Amino acid sequence: MSETSSRIERLQEKLRQQQADGCLITQNVDLYYFTGSMQTGYLFVPGEGEARFFVRRSVVRAESESAVPVEALGSFREFGRRLAQLYPSIFLTAGANRKLRIAAEFDVLPVQQLHRLQAVLPDMEWLDGSLIIRELRMIKSAAEIALIREAARVIDLAFETAMQTLRPGMTELELMSGIEHTIRREGHIGTMRMRGYNQEVITGMIGAGEAAAVPSYFDGPAGGQGLSAAVPQSVSRRPIRQGEPILIDIGCCIEGYVIDQTRTVSLGTPDEDLLQAYHVTEAILRSVEADLKPGTVCEHLYRKSLMMADEAGLSGHFMGYGADQVKFLGHGIGLEIDELPVLARGFHYPLQPGMVIAIEPKFTFPGRGVVGIENSYAITENGFEKLTVTREGWIQL
Repeated sequence: MSETSSRIERLQEKLRQQQADGCLITQNVDLYYFTGSMQTGYLFVPGEGEARFFVRRSVVRAESESAVPVEALGSFREFGRRLAQLYPSIFLTAGANRKLRIAAEFDVLPVQQLHRLQAVLPDMEWLDGSLIIRELRMIKSAAEIALIREAARVIDLAFETAMQTLRPGMTELELMSGIEHTIRREGHIGTMRMRGYNQEVITGMIGAGEAAAVPSYFDGPAGGQGLSAAVPQSVSRRPIRQGEPILIDIGCCIEGYVIDQTRTVSLGTPDEDLLQAYHVTEAILRSVEADLKPGTVCEHLYRKSLMMADEAGLSGHFMGYGADQVKFLGHGIGLEIDELPVLARGFHYPLQPGMVIAIEPKFTFPGRGVVGIENSYAITENGFEKLTVTREGWIQL
């Protein structure tokens, strides 16, 4: 059985458990996950039977890429009637006694688009299928993990190449440009995708000194100054100075799959208290690694990190500062940078083989900088594989 067929079968099993008659998938990344193509259209997955990919553009390309049968969408006004003709066994079950139950990705489906679908598919009960899809994507196959592993190799190459050029007076933007040059040459697709509404990520965030600690809308412990208020995150044109912490939180996307890692660097000797805070982040990471195995509950890992930050007297600086602290320790990665599971309160998922998680303990010091470390891990049958390969420790050049 192909990987795509397995994914659709698992989705159909979940739909039956939810007593849903089908699922209509519209978002690019989910379309790619279930079909192997990212052309514009609608994937209809019935609770039982053959899925079909109704494509608006480009049908020709979808036919060459998709592992699911492709149909030209044609007139959108006729979409409901087309579905009824192609899936008579499903549509005939709905009548006077009950409505068809159709799941959709409510977390990413625009309201306007939902209203259009409701107009051509009237008298249906629409269900939120977001969690079903996100939980399916939470468990990665060996092929998916291999691509994340390759992304880790590329970002390590880019990091080490950049370290050879880093010098006082270089701007954050110049340093990031060198990293982006290397990863593009090695196959980075040029974007890092996020699912969260209004959340964007560039290649990552490089911040030197106080610029790294500037608060931002970005849902992470360090946003960065950015180039302007129009891009209020990541690098600025600020020159890098001797002795200050340089937070290098970067990623790479190979064939759609991302890696996420952070390293702390300085040109020369940093302040002792910042260095000690960095050592606490490594201690937190090592302690979390000890519990990084199947069965451990995600929330437990977050609570452990909070306890260790508090014991070090640094809880007010952990994962941000003041009102801008974020309430997680780590997050799933894959086709998107903000996948399940999340290491946070209220996330009671037990770790399972196939999960891939980025864990990022960091401390923010307003006016001075951010220190921390981030690795990405694949959960295995007996523990974990550390996918990130870049050298650790506070790197002093």
